[in-house]
Parts: sequence; C-alpha cells; structure tokens
Amino acid sequence: MSEEKIEAPRVTLHAVSSLDGFIARRDNSVSWLEGYSNTYEAGAVLSPEQIAAFVRSIDCYVMGARTYEHALELGWPYGDTPVVVVTGRNWPNPGKSVEFYSGDLVELISRKLASRFHNIWLVGGAQLSQSFLELGLVDEIKLTIAPVLLGDGLRLFGNHAEGRWLLKNVVAYRNGFVELTYCASTSRENREKTSDGEKAE
Repeated sequence: MSEEKIEAPRVTLHAVSSLDGFIARRDNSVSWLEGYSNTYEAGAVLSPEQIAAFVRSIDCYVMGARTYEHALELGWPYGDTPVVVVTGRNWPNPGKSVEFYSGDLVELISRKLASRFHNIWLVGGAQLSQSFLELGLVDEIKLTIAPVLLGDGLRLFGNHAEGRWLLKNVVAYRNGFVELTYCASTSRENREKTSDGEKAE
C-alpha cells in the first residue's frame, strides 16, 4: 500500500520594514514602530473582530531565537497558537504551545509540520527568513512598509538569487503603513530544485 501524500503547507513570510528596507536597528530594537501620529484618511482600519478572525486562521508560527526573546519581552503576543523556535540554544521549558528545533529547515516544513499545519507564518528574524527564501520554502511574502527611514540596521533580504514574485494585494492603512502581498511565481517543488541546483554549482 502506497503512503498517503501529505499536502504541502502554505508558508507566509511576514515582516514589517522601513522605507529603506530595514526590519530592525543594529541592536535588534524595533522602537521605531511605535508612536505614529500619521493619519491617512483614505486608509483602511481593521476592527478587533477582523483582527481576531485573521489571527485564528494562522495554524503555526516559526521564528528564530531573537524573535522569540523579543516576543517574550512583549508579553507573548502569540497566545496558544503553536510556535516553533529555530535555535541551537538550550532554553527553559517553554510550555505546551512552544517547541524548539535545530535541524534541517526543509525537513521541518515538509515532514515535521506538513502533517499538522496548513497555514504557517514565518515571523523572523532576518537570517532565518533569508534561509527560508534561499531554500525555496516561502510561498507568500506579506511585507508591511512603515513610513520611516532608518538609514542603517538589519535588512530583511540578503544577497540571494534573483526571483520573480506576483503581486496579489496592496492595502494602505489609516496609520500610514502599506501592506504588500506577493506570491511565488513557481511551485515550491520547482523552487527547491532550483535551490539544490544552485548549491551544487
């Protein structure tokens, strides 16, 4: 009897970036995201109910160690939604909703998480996001642009190979932030083959 094929989960890379492409200052701080008084009258406003429904649609979050530390400092905004922290460090017992992982990223998505989750969000940090992109594991990029120029900091995108993405949606919000949603122009299978080929050269 042949094994039942597991449907590949959808991986969304989500990040908030400055106008000049930085997602944090050099010290990993994101205080520049706070205290905006800008008002764009034609911008969208989400109700608490809309936000709650959207958050419920996310099955699992994947993040790096620094993002995990920052989330703990914020009081843990992810609730009881399962979270996988990619790290080689030893951490105290995190509780039922958090697990740590230090292995192969393709194995993590295609085997460890595929059988349990459908809608996976990758929420940082920069190095982990770049690794996911290089391996062809990202199906969608949801990038929110903040109306600020930082001049220096940590960039979301590194020196990776050229890739084409298709624009799906653009939303301007009342606070001046703009959300861009892109989907990959090729299947994950083809992206992973391309990634393997580039590594072999």
